[in-house]
Amino acid sequence: MHDFHTHFVPEDVITWIKDNKKTLQAKWIHKDPAKEDFLSINDKWAFELKYEFIHANLYLDQMNSAGVTHAVISPIPQLFLYDFPAEITSELCSVYNNSLANWVESSRGQLSALATVSLNNPTQAVHDLKDAMRQGLKGAIIGPGLNGQLLSNPHFSPFWEEANSQEAIIFIHPLLSEDPRLKQRMMPNLIGVPWETTICATDILLSGLLDQYSKVKILLAHGGGFLPYQIGRLNKGYEQWPLVSNNLNKQPIEYLRDFWYDNVLWNSSSLEYLAKTVGEDRIVPGSDFPFDLSAWPPEKKFSKGTTALLGK
Repeated sequence: MHDFHTHFVPEDVITWIKDNKKTLQAKWIHKDPAKEDFLSINDKWAFELKYEFIHANLYLDQMNSAGVTHAVISPIPQLFLYDFPAEITSELCSVYNNSLANWVESSRGQLSALATVSLNNPTQAVHDLKDAMRQGLKGAIIGPGLNGQLLSNPHFSPFWEEANSQEAIIFIHPLLSEDPRLKQRMMPNLIGVPWETTICATDILLSGLLDQYSKVKILLAHGGGFLPYQIGRLNKGYEQWPLVSNNLNKQPIEYLRDFWYDNVLWNSSSLEYLAKTVGEDRIVPGSDFPFDLSAWPPEKKFSKGTTALLGK
């Protein structure tokens, strides 16, 4: 079984963060004696730095115990560093991507990986993606936009053009929502994360980007957010309003099959609906391991998208 949604922080990345601690405002915070220290960057999005995040042998042991025969590792979204100058972001991208590439190369086929790129400078992101895929990485993990700009904005066109030419996997994974209405009861994570995916994926669908860059393999986290479950509303808007239909060559529901989706939904009925709507061949196993809110071990039921997405 594959796991397409899992995260790791190589030792070289931890060393780089420590070396740049002041610039990053990196803090190791001891919140709970029963937990490991939390890592905070720029006073945002602190997360528990569990041993499974940073110890390769422990990570692999956990994968083996869960029956995962091949893991597709992604950098941690909290370390995208989009809030920093592009030269800082690109430096970490290089360290992160090189470390993952070396680990993949030595893994004897047990691992693949996605890169992190400098989305805060799309021209640099092109170089980041080129370098990473030259080293054998399969694509990149990115956030759902930046500074109020969604991913269909022409600002990001150089990145999409490169991803299209490389036929790269682009895994869209949001950070916690910063909507001020959600600042309680863990809602930035519980509904904020899938909401950000919903906004991003809906924008990509309605913009015509899926037709323009048809060779990019866009993977949506957490079952595509709320988009697949409100697709009827988009279809109705397509019938009603030219502002919705002008950029599209087919109904919105038909574009759902142009995405890939992980199966991190924690609900069998939701997963069955997703499979019926987009097809089992567009769904891949995932877990979000080792975050607290992970589907661990991964759900095995829907995995037909593995071959098409990864090429193996």
